[in-house]
Amino acid sequence: MDAVIERARAAGLTHAMCILEGGNAQEEARVSPLVARWSGLCTAVGVHPHIAGRFAGRVAEAVGTVRDQIARTPSARAVGEIGLDYHYDIAPRDVQRELFAAQVQLACDLDLPVVVHTREADDDTIAILQTGGAKLRGVLHCFTGDAAMARRALDLNFHVSFAGIVTFPRAPELRETAGMIPSDRLLVETDAPYLAPVPYRGKRNEPAWVMHVLDTLADVRGVTSAELGREVAENFVRLFCP
Repeated sequence: MDAVIERARAAGLTHAMCILEGGNAQEEARVSPLVARWSGLCTAVGVHPHIAGRFAGRVAEAVGTVRDQIARTPSARAVGEIGLDYHYDIAPRDVQRELFAAQVQLACDLDLPVVVHTREADDDTIAILQTGGAKLRGVLHCFTGDAAMARRALDLNFHVSFAGIVTFPRAPELRETAGMIPSDRLLVETDAPYLAPVPYRGKRNEPAWVMHVLDTLADVRGVTSAELGREVAENFVRLFCP
């Protein structure tokens, strides 16, 4: 872990977010040692749609679990990863929607941003985010949608974040969409340990490699990586560390 953090720092990373599964005691126990190693690290806590089925009929319990975990986690800066996944359909869709909506409300109650996972569920995702009103803010993480979905997110004043997929040769449409995101609404990520960017595709991903995502986006947008890096860092701080 120390080596991973050192490589991230050497690559120029100043901040990062670690996603925690709400109610997962093993993950929660790892937070304090990580934050002690890297002061630029913050966390998000939420119940992912893949495990929403565990809380069928117990949504209030799930929300209470997330609320309590955030309260005892000083590094917590967001509710997430939450959302809808109709691609794998691991959890019943009605349960996913109910839990997602409840966690959106929790974020509004706590005045925290949300980190949103959405896959093949554009209309329902936007409809639920709209229930948060003007107070809700956040990011569509690991964005793989089309330009229309990106515009809908921007209309909600959300950020849009791109991961290693944007570096893949067969992702020209995604790169085109990334080029239209206003600079003050753009974020980059790894989604580690998954989705390692070119030239590391297929390997275990890690924070330092987000720079390859940044380089690709800078090239698409016709700016330098240094310039885009400053803007992205400012966006991260403004959203998660105000």
